[in-house]
Amino acid sequence: MRRYLRIVVLCLACGFCSLLYAFSQLAVSLEEGAGGGGGKPQAAAASWLAGGGRGGARGVGSAGPAAHPGRSDRCKDFSLCYWNPYWMLPSDVCGMNCFWEAAFRYSLKVQPAQRMHLAVVACGERLEETITMLKSAIIFSIRPLQFHIFAEDQLHDSFKGILESWSFLQTFNYSLYPITFPSENAVEWKKLFKPCASQRLFLPLILKEVDSLLYVDTDILFLRPVDDIWSLLKKFNSTQIAAMAPEHEEPRIGWYNRFARHPYYGKTGVNSGVMLMNMTRMRRKYFKNDMTAVRLRWGDILMPLLKKYKLNITWGDQDLLNIIFFHNPESLFVFPCQWNYRPDHCIYGSNCQEAEEEGIFILHGNRGVYHDDKQPAFRAIYEALRNCSFKDDNIRSLLKPLELELQKTVHTYCGKIYKIFIKQLTKSIQDRYDRPPKESIDENIEWL
Repeated sequence: MRRYLRIVVLCLACGFCSLLYAFSQLAVSLEEGAGGGGGKPQAAAASWLAGGGRGGARGVGSAGPAAHPGRSDRCKDFSLCYWNPYWMLPSDVCGMNCFWEAAFRYSLKVQPAQRMHLAVVACGERLEETITMLKSAIIFSIRPLQFHIFAEDQLHDSFKGILESWSFLQTFNYSLYPITFPSENAVEWKKLFKPCASQRLFLPLILKEVDSLLYVDTDILFLRPVDDIWSLLKKFNSTQIAAMAPEHEEPRIGWYNRFARHPYYGKTGVNSGVMLMNMTRMRRKYFKNDMTAVRLRWGDILMPLLKKYKLNITWGDQDLLNIIFFHNPESLFVFPCQWNYRPDHCIYGSNCQEAEEEGIFILHGNRGVYHDDKQPAFRAIYEALRNCSFKDDNIRSLLKPLELELQKTVHTYCGKIYKIFIKQLTKSIQDRYDRPPKESIDENIEWL
């Protein structure tokens, strides 16, 4: 019996080797048929920017070309058109060597994703805000992070310089992307609401290899680990594809229920400043809509929605998301206001009960409150994290001076409840830097 088993195993091994040899010969023949690699690279079928020839992602980390200095020059990274699925392989790219690399990449691809993916869009004067947000994510998170930073070209060098100086942390990678929209309506999309804000709508179409993603605005501050909001993905039921917080807790001060001229989700709408997405499900789903009886996929529904409602929407891409989830309410997971705490939750009096009980998990400084004196409690948190370094002692010593600053804000409604601003922050610092939990140690070992 053992003899027959050995013969079967030997035959299987020989068959596998023969299959690999056949594939390698096929790769060689394809390369020779394309011109033997001696010619110039052919252009892609369509450029994803009007200027063409731009890399799809620029930055450092294991995902970038710089992380593979020994890789063959023949395995080049060329621009792929995000908006056109038809792309011809340049003649001098990917012969036999790239066949083996592709096989290796596939073997990695099928492994469970280890990193948490976080995306942000930065335009104009948003560099400092974005860097402070990224710093807050790094300080408290346990698992490694992958940042996807979409920014205007003039900001790329600044992002690179700062993030490179943090490389000693070895807890994150990043990729830089240019701002890009479908070429037919690029100008219209870019000017919708704030500059570049509608870029978030196209993340599922651009980051095609990313399964799940946390999108945040630049004016977000994490007061507890990103791991905790990332874990909400496990709470999605079979129909849910994204998660957001309500726009308002109190309908009497709600905007959508009083002024909106378009459909919106629930009683008061949802806020898209913190948006957790299962992008695989988003790309696959066919969405109900009020434009046609036919259900449309994510890439097909956005432009028709804009054309129908562009004269009736005030908050741009957030309004479009509200319209989509009005017609597809079963697809949205709604998390509590403490995951997206804004001035609206305290400017007229406290109306986020979850934050009163457990503290603020994610602070959202919209209305520009980090940069003026209208809501000094928000500004105090922002400046404390902006000026904080990554040294453990510096992070531990952050709380006392911050509490003193917050005590100076009690003349405002938000300042009167300043303790909810540091309740979760205190716990996060204690858990992460005073007595690391056992699970964080185990997870850190797992990622090594």
